Amino acid sequence: MAKAWHLISRPQGLPTIDNFALRDLPDLPLEKDQLRVRNLWLSVDPYMRGRMNDGKSYAANFQLDQPMTGGAIGEVIESRIDGFAPGDLILHMGGWRDGGVIGLDMMPNKLPADLLAAGLTPRTFLHNMGLTGGTAWIGLLRVAAAKPGDTVFVSAAAGAVGSAVVQIAKAREMTVVGSAGGGEKCAWVKELGADAVVDYKAGAVLPQLVSALEALGKPGIDVYFDNVGGEHLDAAFATANDFARFAICGMIDVYNDGKPQEMKYLIRTIPARIRMEGFIYTDQFIDCMEEFYADMGGLIASGAVTIRETVRDGIEAAPDAFLGLFSGANTGKMLVRL
Repeated sequence: MAKAWHLISRPQGLPTIDNFALRDLPDLPLEKDQLRVRNLWLSVDPYMRGRMNDGKSYAANFQLDQPMTGGAIGEVIESRIDGFAPGDLILHMGGWRDGGVIGLDMMPNKLPADLLAAGLTPRTFLHNMGLTGGTAWIGLLRVAAAKPGDTVFVSAAAGAVGSAVVQIAKAREMTVVGSAGGGEKCAWVKELGADAVVDYKAGAVLPQLVSALEALGKPGIDVYFDNVGGEHLDAAFATANDFARFAICGMIDVYNDGKPQEMKYLIRTIPARIRMEGFIYTDQFIDCMEEFYADMGGLIASGAVTIRETVRDGIEAAPDAFLGLFSGANTGKMLVRL
């Protein structure tokens, strides 16, 4: 019998293990337009925190005492959907469980056979070829319209999205300043090709960013890719060149405390004519999926884009893996291996 994590209470601030319960799923017969799957890999991502609230969000809220959902790689065991057969590897949204029955609402998609044959591992479609890599690619190249010669500031540059942004930007001949927490993560961001790194655990972000730009001979930033919000976003306002473009992907710094953002340098939006746009991966991904797969697949094949994975084992580890996102426990992409 498959097991799934359920949300049993709404978190106040940072979630705890008491907000979750691992329960059996009923072993139901397969109906039309359903698959029975065995999950191999699960994704946990910061956006899931917003789904645990009761208020309006861009993604459907988790319902209390119902199985949670998220990205997963699974193997089809039994199929009643045309085009899917036992043994197919699929990307779908029936995560937070080790398997069971999923329908079309879980958006099952077969992994591209040509890319698997070229050497990409299935779990790559949970990071650089999936949600996080696609978010980085869309945000940098479509939303921020970054171009060769731009100076790009990336927060959470050692995370799954941020590390992809760094590498995509360097592959397109941009100057990159990344921000990460602690010496080990900062060293990895430099290995990825960043021209300078801000260690937010070593002191205030703004003076470090100013010093980095001065050392690089850059007057300011042309693009800010925001995964953090708060102090990082304010530092970007302070150092923005005229007509800078901000792609707002996430604000993990404030997901759990509920406090209002305080922006000392927000006023620079007008004189610098800053364009700031929040975006969601699913808004644009279908329209550019083929272009993204071709471009990112080539970057991965050439070695221009790599990833580190932080892996937790077993369905029981899923909440711990998720909570680790908010304490900096991951370098690169956090995954759960089943």
